Amino acid sequence: MISGQSFIGNSASAQGPITFHTFNPKTNTENPWLFHEANDEEIEKAVQLAREAFQVFQNIPGKKKALFLRTIADEMEGLGDDLIQVYMTESGLPEGRAKGERGRTMGQLRMFADLVEQGDWVEASIDTAIPDRSPIPKVDIRKMLHPLGPIVVFGSSNFPFAYSTAGGDTASALAAGCPVIVKSHPMHAGTGELVATAILKAAKDTGMPNGVFSNLNSNSYHVGKALVQHPGVKGVGFTGSIAGGTALFKMAAEREEPIPVFAEMGSVNPVVALPSALEKNGDHWAEQLANSITLGVGQFCTCPGLILGLKSPSLEAFAQALGKLLGEKEPGVMLHPNIYQNFKKGKEKLSAQTGTSVVADITEDVPPNVAQQRLLMVDGDTFLANPTLHQEVFGPFSIIVQADDAAELETIVHELEGQLTGTILGEEKELKDYSGVVESLKDRVGRLIFNGVPTGVEVCPSMVHGGPFPASTDSRFTAVGIHAIKRWVRPVAYQSWPDTELPDALKNGNPLGISRLLNGDSSDKSI
Repeated sequence: MISGQSFIGNSASAQGPITFHTFNPKTNTENPWLFHEANDEEIEKAVQLAREAFQVFQNIPGKKKALFLRTIADEMEGLGDDLIQVYMTESGLPEGRAKGERGRTMGQLRMFADLVEQGDWVEASIDTAIPDRSPIPKVDIRKMLHPLGPIVVFGSSNFPFAYSTAGGDTASALAAGCPVIVKSHPMHAGTGELVATAILKAAKDTGMPNGVFSNLNSNSYHVGKALVQHPGVKGVGFTGSIAGGTALFKMAAEREEPIPVFAEMGSVNPVVALPSALEKNGDHWAEQLANSITLGVGQFCTCPGLILGLKSPSLEAFAQALGKLLGEKEPGVMLHPNIYQNFKKGKEKLSAQTGTSVVADITEDVPPNVAQQRLLMVDGDTFLANPTLHQEVFGPFSIIVQADDAAELETIVHELEGQLTGTILGEEKELKDYSGVVESLKDRVGRLIFNGVPTGVEVCPSMVHGGPFPASTDSRFTAVGIHAIKRWVRPVAYQSWPDTELPDALKNGNPLGISRLLNGDSSDKSI
C-alpha cells in the first residue's frame, strides 16, 4: 500500500540512497515502511516539471480548477479507513481527531473550489481611458491578481492532513494557479504518500498538466534547502518552529531573486484574565483553560501558554483551581519522541528560571512519549526581566503571570513578542477600563478573542491565522480561510491592451460575470 517513493509529477521515484522510517509514538517502535529521500536529480526534475506545468496551469479556467480541487477532496475521502489507520499509526492521534482533521482538509479544498469557480477573488479593476482629458489624456489601465509560479509547501508535524500534503497551503496555492511541490514531513511520510496519490489521481482525471503537483520525501535539511534556493521556485509555505521558519526565510531572502516565505511559527497565545472573570467565573475559566491547554496534548499552535492577571486572592484561587484540573487530566502521547524530548527540555528550562513556582505537575511514571502537563506561576517584574519565560513550550504547559497593577499588566502585554492570538476574559464594560491593555494586545496578535479560548480555528473568510513575527513572517496575510490565496499571487496591470488579448476577468464584455471595480465603482456589468 505504501511504496516509500517520492512522486515527481505523475511518476513515482526512489533514486536516493538515504532511507528512513516513520515512528509510532504509542508503541514506541518504528513503522515498517521504508522511505527514500529525494536526491538532487529528483529535486531538479520536480522543479522543472512544475515550471512547465505553470505555463498551462496559470491559465486554466476557474471552473476547471474548482473541479480539480473538489476531485482531490473526493479522492482523499475515497482512501477511507486505510488513510485513517496510517495517520493514527504515524502520529499517535486518536481516530476521532484523524477523521475530524480529514473533514477539515476536504472542507478547505471545497472552499477554495467555490472561491475560484465564482471568480471575484482576482480583484479585477478597470479604469477606462479618457483620451480628451486635459491637460494629459488618461490611458486605459486594468489590473488583476496573477499567480506567482511554483510553490514549495513544507508539511507540518502536528497536522498531518490540514497543514500538510493537501492542507491549506497546498489548496490555496493550487487554487491560485500555482503548481505545488510538497516537502513531505518525515514524521508522517506514509500519510503524505497516500494523500499525494489522491492529488495525482485527481490531477490526471481532471486533465491537469504533469508537474502540477509533486511530493518529495525527506528526513534531512538538504531537500528543503535545495528547493527554497532553486531559481524555479517562486514562493514557500511553512508551518513549524521559529528556528525552521526563520532559516527558510533567510535562505529565500539571500537568493539572487528573493522570494516570499509565508511561515506560521511560534506563539504562546496570551490570555488576559480581567478581575471580573476571576472574581465571578474563576472556576469556569479554569475548566475551559485546562481543556484548552491539554487539547491534542498541547500540540496546537494556538495552545494558551501564557495567562496574565492582576495579583489578588481571586487570581490565586483561579491558579489553584486550574492546577487541580490539570493534575486530574490524563497525560497523552505526543507526536514523536523528538517532540516529547523537546517538550521535556522546554518545561524544565522554564521551570528552572529564578522566581518561578510550580502550581501543578504530574510526576508519576508514564509510558514512553507521554507528556506530563505542568503549570507555573511567576510575578510580573520577573517575567518582564527574563525573556526566556516568553518562549513557547510546545505541549501541555502554561505560565500564570501576576501583574502588580493595571500599568504593569499593560507593560507586560506591550513587551510580548508577536502572537497568533490574544484573549481577553472579563465583562464588556471592563474593556474601556483596560483599553491600554486591549490596544497593546491588538498590536501583538492576528486574532483578538473575547471570552473564549484560542484553540479551535474556524475555517471561514473572516479568520486570521497569522500575526507579527515570530507568529508569522508576514503579518499582512492569513494561513487559514479564503484570503490565504493572496499569498501566492501578485497584481499585474495591463495598459492600453487590446480587449481580445486581455484575460477574461478584464475584458469589456465581462464573460465571467464577476464583480469588478469599474472606474472606482463595484459592478458586474460589461463596458
